Amino acid sequence: MGLFNVSHPTVFLLTGIPGLESTQEWLAGPLCMMYTVALGGNTMILLAVWGESSLHAPMYYFLSMLSFSDVAMSLATLPTVFRTFCLNARDILFDACLTQMFLIHSFSMMESGILLAMSVDRYVAICNPLRYASVLTNQVITGMGLAVTARSFTTLFPLLFLIKRLPICRSNVLSHSYCLHPDMMKLACADITVNSIYGMFVLISTFVLDLLFIILSYILILRSVLAIASREERLKALNTCVSHICAVLIFYIPMIGVSTVHRFGKHAPRYVHVLMSNIYLFVPPVLNPIIYSAKTKEIRRSIVRMFRRLCM
Repeated sequence: MGLFNVSHPTVFLLTGIPGLESTQEWLAGPLCMMYTVALGGNTMILLAVWGESSLHAPMYYFLSMLSFSDVAMSLATLPTVFRTFCLNARDILFDACLTQMFLIHSFSMMESGILLAMSVDRYVAICNPLRYASVLTNQVITGMGLAVTARSFTTLFPLLFLIKRLPICRSNVLSHSYCLHPDMMKLACADITVNSIYGMFVLISTFVLDLLFIILSYILILRSVLAIASREERLKALNTCVSHICAVLIFYIPMIGVSTVHRFGKHAPRYVHVLMSNIYLFVPPVLNPIIYSAKTKEIRRSIVRMFRRLCM
């Protein structure tokens, strides 16, 4: 009972861009546009996959999972970002901040797991095409989706208790317009070693392992593709991976940048930390639907047909 008998602030104060709080309203327009693209684009992909029977295939099921995680991530950050930049309302209740922290980290981990599942899809499609339909059945795809979701929520659930047990008395001002675990634990006036160790464990056992398995899958894909005699067939096989490779790059490169700045850039200006975190959270949900709509003609045609039906 005494585990959480510690002092917590009633509210946290969020921060837009450090040093530019009085002039950050000009960012409201671009942010609204980014959220519109992220929510609208990913919702269109979800509706296209759901409404077109020709898209009821493993590749598009995984794409719809990616779009769902992007929509969920955007919705998780939207309330506080909108209030901070558009309404200059910076306060957020402690429990609401804790909930947002959990959702942001969970949906981020979910996206990492989905990208790994998509790399498995590409590996089976290219390296073992004759067994593609028998390996990636609806039951297997559903199981993979449930496993990714369960891993995200169960792995990050302890963070709620690890933050709750910390007395927070140094300050109640956060560094971003949303709540993150590293940001919240730094405000504690107690030993945060357990939080740091568990955070590192989560990072290595999920995100790092996912990335290593994705790299391994593409090494095996490349070896298989190079064994194809026809140059046109090699290019055709690799072309099916371009969208996924782009999605992996726009997700993991900002994440590596955030981790690098957080670990080794302690003397970097605060706006660098904020900028890297914003790129990591905001860019993938915006670019993913654009990339897949531009590179996947089946998705593009389905969206066009959907708009034609709406206009009739």
